Amino acid sequence: MDLIIRHATLPDGRRDVDIGIEGGRFAAVQPALPAKGVEEIDAQGRLVAPPFVDPHFHMDATLSLGLPRLNASGTLLEGIALWGELKPDLTIDALVKRALAYCDMAVAQGLLAIRSHVDICDDRLLATEALLEVKRKVAPYLHLELVAFPQDGLLRSKTAKANLVRALDMGVDVVGGIPHFERTMADGAESVRWLCELAAERGLRVDMHCDESDDPWSRHIETLAAETIRTGLQGRVTGSHLTSMHSMDNYYVSKLLPLIAEAGVHAIANPLINITLQGRHDTYPKRRGMTRVPELLAAGVKVAFGHDCVMDPWYGMGSGDMLEVAHMGMHVAQMTSTAGVAHCFDAVTANAARVLGLEGYGIAPGNRADFVLLQAGDTYEAIRLKATRLLVVREGRILARTPERRTELFLPESPSNLTLEFRPGSIY
Repeated sequence: MDLIIRHATLPDGRRDVDIGIEGGRFAAVQPALPAKGVEEIDAQGRLVAPPFVDPHFHMDATLSLGLPRLNASGTLLEGIALWGELKPDLTIDALVKRALAYCDMAVAQGLLAIRSHVDICDDRLLATEALLEVKRKVAPYLHLELVAFPQDGLLRSKTAKANLVRALDMGVDVVGGIPHFERTMADGAESVRWLCELAAERGLRVDMHCDESDDPWSRHIETLAAETIRTGLQGRVTGSHLTSMHSMDNYYVSKLLPLIAEAGVHAIANPLINITLQGRHDTYPKRRGMTRVPELLAAGVKVAFGHDCVMDPWYGMGSGDMLEVAHMGMHVAQMTSTAGVAHCFDAVTANAARVLGLEGYGIAPGNRADFVLLQAGDTYEAIRLKATRLLVVREGRILARTPERRTELFLPESPSNLTLEFRPGSIY
């Protein structure tokens, strides 16, 4: 074996498991693996998980905080306006530089697959060209998937249709949309229809910003599910954000959820951004603004969590840490049950991988040897501590190492000075 990880804990709860890797793939996952490895690492009971996956991000805007100015109000609409001000000054070199810096940040956090939306409403398609170049550069260590995203509205922007087709012809992977940003509900529905037909014609997946609003009458997810069935795209369509569902009445939602499940439409919530940008018109009570994650899961819908933004016009925070995303999602969705916490971990790993349709993902023989060794004893502890990524591995090759988190206390009034090691099962 090229590499063996000994005494690992897996996300499904199996403990004291050895993981053998050969030729860039998992060769064995079992207790007491009798083989010898060229290199062997003792996990000491810590969690070995498949890598984190971000199914919803905007890499063309990342790390642009303060350009051309800060979002003074912190609102969604000012963020969109700011991006419009910045677009004329974009250059391919600057876009590539910022995106590559973010990819380095992501890999260090164990994030090895990202689906990024790229704005195609700039007729120059500079962002598209830049991110396609980034995709080529990072391919050896990170899976980057691009969505052709008409930020200004497919029908609202005069050249968006033509630009979207051009972007797909250049090599962009997924068809995107933003129906709630069209001028009328009818235009939004028409954009969904046109985009789904285009995706079906080209054999592509669909991922739409859908109903990112507090308006309970923003119901484009209903149209998206219906068009998914009509065009035969079941299992290949995603509705991102879906925040208006938080404001819909329960009777309508009781009809909507089975339709989404029947269509095989996936859902992506973006906890950090949804709770920051939604509910801005409320005084009190103030809506949380995130979609109905537990109810979607109960209906059989695959739900993933995205980071969405990091240091850009919409969100000045963020670090590429998908455990931070899972941590916030767990709190906002009140998913603090044992099963709920496990779902939140899946939302940034296994379920996010399913949304992207990643093949060979997961710690099982034959799959690609991509994984993260975390300084935690299980998924619960990983989210609670936002655990240190001790090791990040892709195709059996170590990409990043981080030292263990360790604190030494020197308390003069304490009967004994302790060294706190953040080890599996630790209360700290």
